[in-house]
Amino acid sequence: MAYITQNSAGIPAPVRIGLIGSGWMGAFHAESIARRVPGAVLAAIADPNVESAEALARSLGTAKVTPNAEDILADPEIDAVIIASPARFHSSLIAQAAAAGKHVFCEKPAGQGLDELDAALAAVEASGVHFQVGFNRRYAEDFLAAKKDLAAGVAGTPQLLRSLTRDPGKGSIPNAARVPAWTIFLETLIHDFDTLNWFNEGAEPVEVYAVADALVEPGLRDQGFLDTAVVTIRYSNGAIAVAEANFSALYGYDIRGEVFGSKGMVQAGRATETAARRFTADGMSADTPRLNVELFRQAYTDELADFAAAVRAKRDSLPPSSSAVTLTPGAADARRALAMALACIESVKQGAPAPVPALAASAVEYAGEKS
Repeated sequence: MAYITQNSAGIPAPVRIGLIGSGWMGAFHAESIARRVPGAVLAAIADPNVESAEALARSLGTAKVTPNAEDILADPEIDAVIIASPARFHSSLIAQAAAAGKHVFCEKPAGQGLDELDAALAAVEASGVHFQVGFNRRYAEDFLAAKKDLAAGVAGTPQLLRSLTRDPGKGSIPNAARVPAWTIFLETLIHDFDTLNWFNEGAEPVEVYAVADALVEPGLRDQGFLDTAVVTIRYSNGAIAVAEANFSALYGYDIRGEVFGSKGMVQAGRATETAARRFTADGMSADTPRLNVELFRQAYTDELADFAAAVRAKRDSLPPSSSAVTLTPGAADARRALAMALACIESVKQGAPAPVPALAASAVEYAGEKS
């Protein structure tokens, strides 16, 4: 029989999570685990920038800090890890964590190439650990409501889909010259690709045509910098989707999605912070969110709560939680979205449509891991 891990009071033991990477997103995830996710404990922080990790640990009451991720992976008291390191380390860390028997939550993208990601996901499959990728839009209240409507057939058969990401800005991009190449596809539009795949569940993306340019920072165009992009996607069920992104929306952080189908239309997201409007002599105005952690604060919390619940279920041999719709983004979702991003890069390079690499047979099997 399997034992349920409990403390002396008979309460199930908390899920002990180690954080790898204490930058902007890692620090926010750490705060969420420490303060907003019941039943989870931030057990340790690893970052080569020890000063940053120590400052975060002090603010959250975490005792263990190390410059080496290997220390967290070797810690028998830690159940799971959150990987929030630079993207170039993601696949390697996923594989190492899985080999160490740690359940894995990894920020997107889960890799920078399909070969390295496939190797990491093979390690996940071999170890049997739970794997989740940070596509937080699925947990946003309005996007989840739209998904439930789509699952109920409200829009009928999807025909046209749209998803957009417009990051807040001031008409210029600080440190733009230091932004890694192809960020707009690998780290921004990859969210839109997952949203579109999730909204058009059951269909596979087969081809993309991407157009991108430096319209916010035209002086960096010759260096290969891209801050604006539009992608057309064709799906196996005939649906056509458009994803767009820009790095500098003066009015705030703007995330929206839409599905038009044979029976109607479903929309998610809005550019305003609330539905409130002001009508004065100066015209109409409304507040808009300025940060991802403002717009998606609850979604970031809920995705980690979902992760912690799945880890607890595996650790204690409990029945997995159920959902009315497919929710948890897993290995197949991580690979599918990355394949689309890489196809977009190829499309821009060639100035022509590019095929989306199909899911490997093993990747299709990963879909079974979802909650």
